[in-house]
Amino acid sequence: MNNDRRMQFKAKKINEIYQNGTPMQVKVASVFLEGILYYSNFFIPLWYRGQNKLANLAELIKLVIRDESVHGTYLGYKFRQDFNELSITEQESFTNWMYSFLEELLDNEFAYTEEVYSEIGLVEDIKTFVKYNANKSLQNMGFDIYFKDASANDVNPIVMNGISIETANHDFFSQVGAGYLMGEAEEMLDDDYIF
Repeated sequence: MNNDRRMQFKAKKINEIYQNGTPMQVKVASVFLEGILYYSNFFIPLWYRGQNKLANLAELIKLVIRDESVHGTYLGYKFRQDFNELSITEQESFTNWMYSFLEELLDNEFAYTEEVYSEIGLVEDIKTFVKYNANKSLQNMGFDIYFKDASANDVNPIVMNGISIETANHDFFSQVGAGYLMGEAEEMLDDDYIF
């Protein structure tokens, strides 16, 4: 990673925001990092898992993805609270910055994908997967999807099978299983903070 210019670009751009950005920019950078930029590297293990290969590695990646999904959902919620406090003009300005930042990150991510994965013929599938996750990240922050050609139906079905938890099973008595359980969430109310 230290010698890869594409990886260094990602690290530099995110770190610049972490060090010098506003709290809202930091939230966006974090959502994009955890919800988009990791995903080109997750595609291959999930592709293998979808074919019932490298199951243990892919299971680990799947758990990381679930964890990152929780982070993205929470940060998106916190972002939206701040965003809603802005004036319409401030919202438009911030949204323009956000989409410009997204495009810059994705241009680099797609170039990285081409450099790393072109020999195995999965570049377009990986790009679609990254776009799909970009859409999910934007939705976590309350925005509409950005890529119309990147729904769950457009993602390689083998990878979607790798992500699927439909067949995961759990032993509720010993608390072991092929995954972990997600808690049910409900919207927080002011009354939740009255003790």
